[in-house]
Amino acid sequence: MDFVRLRKTLNFCVEVLKNAGTHEELPDICKELGLPSLPVDGTKRERITNSFDALPDAALPRLAELFLDRFPPSPGKRNEIQDILWSSVAAPEIPKRSRREVARVLSIENICVDQEKFNCLLDRLWVLETHAPTVEEFLSFSSHSLRSAIEKHVYRNPEDWSVEVLFDKLGALNASNQRFVLFLEGLASADVLLDESAQRRFVDLVNAPLSTCGVELRETGMDGGYPVFHVLSIGLPTGRPKNLIFASPLKPDLRFRDAVNNDIEIVTNAEKVLVYDRPIPVEGLRWSDLQGWWSETRKIPNNENAKKKLYTRLRESLPENSPSQTLFFDAFYHGFGRAVPNLPVLLPEVWLHWDPKTARERGVDALTRFRMDFLLLLPHAVRVVVEVDGMHHYAQPHGQADGIKYAEMVAADRELKLAGYDVYRFGTAELHRNESRQMVRRFFVGLFNRYGVPIQP
Repeated sequence: MDFVRLRKTLNFCVEVLKNAGTHEELPDICKELGLPSLPVDGTKRERITNSFDALPDAALPRLAELFLDRFPPSPGKRNEIQDILWSSVAAPEIPKRSRREVARVLSIENICVDQEKFNCLLDRLWVLETHAPTVEEFLSFSSHSLRSAIEKHVYRNPEDWSVEVLFDKLGALNASNQRFVLFLEGLASADVLLDESAQRRFVDLVNAPLSTCGVELRETGMDGGYPVFHVLSIGLPTGRPKNLIFASPLKPDLRFRDAVNNDIEIVTNAEKVLVYDRPIPVEGLRWSDLQGWWSETRKIPNNENAKKKLYTRLRESLPENSPSQTLFFDAFYHGFGRAVPNLPVLLPEVWLHWDPKTARERGVDALTRFRMDFLLLLPHAVRVVVEVDGMHHYAQPHGQADGIKYAEMVAADRELKLAGYDVYRFGTAELHRNESRQMVRRFFVGLFNRYGVPIQP
């Protein structure tokens, strides 16, 4: 992320906050935005400027998000800030040609079912007013804004503009990937189309041209009885996890209870495993999500207490004969500190990551394969497995290389990769070096940067 540009762009916040309250009210306003304590002396501008200048770069994205929510600026300034924030988000790439082809398969009737709701979507993402109306425009009840042009050529005379022309006027053909992805997901939503059949018709139309660039609108869940669609890479696993069985040092006995609904029964060692059976959001599974589930199911109202008990429970699940896994686990959570709640949770000892694709392709065998040292569920259905390899992975107890064990290990890697997982392996020797914690943190910083996962407290 370009922090220099973001800080420069956010400079206008000083002027906005200067007029947002009195000297006495400013400390509470700044605290709400996460700004450092205000100096006592000086004008309001000077006090806010000093506070803003003292804010570390890592906290700028959070300030920007809070400011956009609390003090919405003009759409142009909003889009400028959003594009900087989204520059580090690994949104699926949709080139201009594919966007144009998407527009050409659609008609105005496909996307504009309800004028008011369609307008709300446009206002969230695009700049429809470039300036305040002039006196002449006001007196003549006319305007040269994009909003007025859409009113005339889309709503009153829908035959005037094609969807391709509308996309071009909005700037959708040249917008950032993230903005265009959000636009498509918004167009496919029940909030805009109001009817499931209209949603599915829209998705069927646009998925053909989208497939040429390796992405598709895929159903990822339900909201209020309507399907929810997100733009995902075609190569990623389909479906949503049904059961996530983890944090067990002992192998649980897993069996089908209901093959139709993919319900799993833990026959033995059930008390030693954790089962997370909630939907995994498109943002992935974060520590805050897991802690919320833990607090609710264990009835622990105090957040700090819940955090400590969950961390202890996960750490205790690591095998006693693998200190390297404990070193890796500690390096991750200690290395990111206050940023952990918003990061993907590092799940240890995962015995089953259940999803419909795995079930369809492997059948009953899906229950016995894919045991993982660590699993992370990242945004947009990216699934990362981390294995910590001791000598037993490739050698016999006396130290002689074992080709059969090595072959089994690489075969398991192939299985995971073909099922859509990214697999990374660490040797125990590298985790016992003096700089191992820094090495683990560098790895995850690179991983999160690759997939657009922001690291911020």
